[in-house]
Amino acid sequence: MSHALDASGAGSDTPNLDFAGTTPYEDYVQADVLTHLQHLRSDDPGEMVFLVTTQVMELWFTVIVHEWETAARALREDRVPVAMDALKRSLRELEALNASWRPLAQLTPAQFNAYRSALGEGSGFQSAMYRRMEFLLGEKSASMLVPHRGAPRVHGELEKALQEPSLYDETLRLLARRGLPVPQSVLTRDLALRYEPSAEVEAVWTALYAEPDGGYADLHRLGEVLTDVAELVWRWRNDHLVATRRAMGAKTGTGGSAGVTWLEKRATKNVFPELWTARSHV
Repeated sequence: MSHALDASGAGSDTPNLDFAGTTPYEDYVQADVLTHLQHLRSDDPGEMVFLVTTQVMELWFTVIVHEWETAARALREDRVPVAMDALKRSLRELEALNASWRPLAQLTPAQFNAYRSALGEGSGFQSAMYRRMEFLLGEKSASMLVPHRGAPRVHGELEKALQEPSLYDETLRLLARRGLPVPQSVLTRDLALRYEPSAEVEAVWTALYAEPDGGYADLHRLGEVLTDVAELVWRWRNDHLVATRRAMGAKTGTGGSAGVTWLEKRATKNVFPELWTARSHV
């Protein structure tokens, strides 16, 4: 019977509680590191939720970048099911990311002002991982590397992402390999520039959507999951806009950004634009 008892004499269904060092959970999750990364800069109790929520957003950015890079690589290798799986996972992750606004969504100006000065020149547009997300969506801009010149590793990762095909670039290359008439000017465009809508690409999606059960059913499904991604990105931008508008009105943003004005411009832009405009012609 002795083998059925642990050191405390409890039954064998009791988990092992005695470890020589840190627990295996800690070794894997690094919870002690994560829960000691909150270095507050004000005495306001509301700063903690702002800081932790922002850190949680950064973790979701990291996961989503991983999923979209996985999807882009799979599309490059003509493994559409693998790409679809990664994109579908990212939808659930985007929903969780968007839900991160809830703890901050009802901040009043007085509540935000209580610790706003602690941010100094810090601003969300300086997030390197969010910038990688934007680059994967085709929202390229070399000027957005400038804030990261003092961090060689981060700058190098962003420079690499700037020069690589976006998720949409890989999608259009896949469509071309499948025999659809994606123009050569789109396929050979300068990848370091923001993607600009193309009437020819719109026509490709229009034809593809006009016959969803035709010979390109898998591409139709790919278009739909990319549209799901684009919709959730749009919701993220709008939730950001609303939360900012509520907390600080039209004042200049942290870090000298244009604040609400800049966010309003972002909120009007659709990623994967022809997937939206083609619907008017089907």
